[in-house]
Amino acid sequence: MDPDAQPTDEFARIAAASDSPIFIVTTCHDEERAGCLVGFGCQASIAPARFLVCLSNKNRTFRLARHASRLAVHLLGTDQYRLARLFGSCTGDEVDKFDACSWRPDAHGVPILAGVPAWFAGPITAVTGFGDHTGFVVTPDSAAGADRIAPLLTMHDVLGLDPGHPA
Repeated sequence: MDPDAQPTDEFARIAAASDSPIFIVTTCHDEERAGCLVGFGCQASIAPARFLVCLSNKNRTFRLARHASRLAVHLLGTDQYRLARLFGSCTGDEVDKFDACSWRPDAHGVPILAGVPAWFAGPITAVTGFGDHTGFVVTPDSAAGADRIAPLLTMHDVLGLDPGHPA
């Protein structure tokens, strides 16, 4: 089977039925910051703890993450559509998204967004290509908000957003 073949309508409907949480991933490298909305992410290991997050190969966050050593992954509450729109519809090639939201740098300079229910950050321990996305494995070494997790913003909540870069 051709690995680059387009998904069938049947697969597309099955994938659309899955309503996964969305995330905002942030990173930094050489005094530059970047962040984007991410729909592909999941826990990849229990011990050691690992999280796989996939970034579109077309966006600025991907280009910066390739050189960065760390990522932060932020969960969004259902009331944070505006933040999702900022990081999902604006491109860092044209807008400094961090000027439009509250954040602070962690001990390593990675932007941590204010007001999100939870976040975790850690070093990038593996990188693998997956077609039009690249998977970055994060080994969390800092986190906050596990006691504040409530209903999360999901893929279905943001289907109407226009992406900052074409798919």
